[in-house]
Amino acid sequence: MRSLNAEGLTATLDMLGEDVADAAAAQRVCDGYVDLIDRIAASSLKTNLSLKVSALGIAIDVAQAQAHLARILDHARERLDDPFVRIDMEGYALLEPTLALFEATWLTRKNTGPVLQAYLHRTPSDVARMIELGARVRLCKGAYHEPRDVAVHGHEAVQSRFMACAVQLLQGGVYPAIATHDPALIGAVREVAPRLGRGPADFEFQLLYGVRPDLQRELVQAGHRVRVYVPFGTHWARYLRRRMLERRENLTFALRSFAGGR
Repeated sequence: MRSLNAEGLTATLDMLGEDVADAAAAQRVCDGYVDLIDRIAASSLKTNLSLKVSALGIAIDVAQAQAHLARILDHARERLDDPFVRIDMEGYALLEPTLALFEATWLTRKNTGPVLQAYLHRTPSDVARMIELGARVRLCKGAYHEPRDVAVHGHEAVQSRFMACAVQLLQGGVYPAIATHDPALIGAVREVAPRLGRGPADFEFQLLYGVRPDLQRELVQAGHRVRVYVPFGTHWARYLRRRMLERRENLTFALRSFAGGR
């Protein structure tokens, strides 16, 4: 984290773990995030937090998951200069519960915002809703294998949908986060943002730790804000498998990283 910050990169830390099996496990996740906030404060790191509501036990007890989220958000506000906490999006079955939990929390705590997945058919309307609320959105392509009645399929279709949602956010959203490693999409956003009245301080690019690090630094050198998504922890296997299945190029990047390359 210190190394990333030294190179002008901010970050978002994600303590890996999802679909907890019982209330005690959800409590441990909540406690872990509270401890993480204290460690960030003590280290003066420039980072946000990311979390999954399934790790907070939303499938076990919605009210308890909301209480865990509130505790994390309140502690972040008390301890951190930048207390923003991103609510990650998971599979389609958890989309409605995640957005419902976000909106219920948003009523009293504004230091949070959701991730929206561009490939879902409903995402343009979800983007419009978040713009209406004034919430900060992280836009990504989508990492789950959803059926055609739920999501668009095919490279060109996903590219087109992502760009349409990015333009929607750049037109009316609050400090949108554009999360992609695709140079073509990044180039298109850089081209269209000034035409929509958005300067480099009005949005940020987000990329995964270890994926296209040279591009991350090139963007910083060009004056853009770049946040690196940094997952960590013992529950890494499921996350890694999903990332490998998501994009074939992710496997190449991972192997390069293991070999010490860039």
